[in-house]
Amino acid sequence: MICAYQFLMRPTSGQQGALAEMLRDHCSLYNGALQERRDAYRHASKTTVRYGQQSAQLKDIRAFDPERQGRWSFSSQQATLRRLDKAFAAFFRRIKTGDKPGYPRFRSGKRFDTVDFPKDGDGCRWDSTPHDPVTRVRLQGVGHVKVHQHRPVVGKVKTVSVKREGRRWYIILTAEQAQPEPLPKTGSVVGVDMGIANFLADSNGEFVTNPRHGKKAAAKLEAAQQALSRCKRGSKRRRKAVETVAKLHRKVRRQRLDHAHKTALGLVREHDFIAHEDLKIRNMSKAPAPKPDPDQAGAFLPNGASAKAGLNRSIADAGWGVFLAILAAKAEGAGREVIAVDPRNTSRTCPECGHVSAENRPTQEKFHCQACGHNAHADTVGAINVLRTGLVRRDTNPA
Repeated sequence: MICAYQFLMRPTSGQQGALAEMLRDHCSLYNGALQERRDAYRHASKTTVRYGQQSAQLKDIRAFDPERQGRWSFSSQQATLRRLDKAFAAFFRRIKTGDKPGYPRFRSGKRFDTVDFPKDGDGCRWDSTPHDPVTRVRLQGVGHVKVHQHRPVVGKVKTVSVKREGRRWYIILTAEQAQPEPLPKTGSVVGVDMGIANFLADSNGEFVTNPRHGKKAAAKLEAAQQALSRCKRGSKRRRKAVETVAKLHRKVRRQRLDHAHKTALGLVREHDFIAHEDLKIRNMSKAPAPKPDPDQAGAFLPNGASAKAGLNRSIADAGWGVFLAILAAKAEGAGREVIAVDPRNTSRTCPECGHVSAENRPTQEKFHCQACGHNAHADTVGAINVLRTGLVRRDTNPA
């Protein structure tokens, strides 16, 4: 089992400069490798450059530029080239599936914030001063950097990454651990229905309120972004305004993560089996297609784009995808079972008589069966049907 840890680093001013230079040089390597691939393919021969060829050039690049590229870990530079190779692999995969291709782009120094070290001990060393009560990580070209280790690392450290967020620096570790002991059985099963009015409803009739962190911070974000737009480019005032906006976004993201972790942990502790909707969030948040006006060339009819934009913001603010990923990870570590089921008609099907009709749900919250008269909260009905479908799938395909 692989577990990830993130700790705040406390570099000195000199080490901060070295870390910034490390990001700058890795960004330069990434952009140079991307340019080589573009130029090779634009040539009449339509040559394809792959990772193995670019990795073989690293030795000469480091020898030619010892003051910059030669300072850093060879393995971390290989990881940067693999990062570009994965971007191209994803680009070709999207072409085959008919999605928007998204050709790999050049990165600016402000947007290149991570350097990976594929192996602990190769260009980096976690807990490099074990004799010292202060935890440090050694990075080639930077030195021994203090780390605020707020919890113990269990297992063998496999990879190390350095990440910049605003003015803060973080170290991210992945550690290989033995499979933990599963939590004691509770004998409880539950289905959950994700929503916006309520974050989720379960099959027992309970609700988790939607904290709407993004909406609560919207006024502050709007003011900060307006202040940013008034600043002159390149000025010190603009740099401070950028940091203010980034700080607000970071706070919202951490609040959303905290809520997701606590909600998922509660479900995992209380239930042995959890069924949830298999939501296609990317499809749900797509902008509506334009509607050309047949009577007027170049004109368009209203397509509800404004209302859909508001719904998309609410979906993003709820953070369903993050929550479901955290729930799956926590369930795996606790020995619980999680199943995703098809969400179609789950809130339109009567749990008492099985009647399916769009008229069974006259409002967003109310469920009233047109056949048997059963009344309930629509989200609770959806959660009950999700649980039943999940139990059928579990019994049909036992592990």
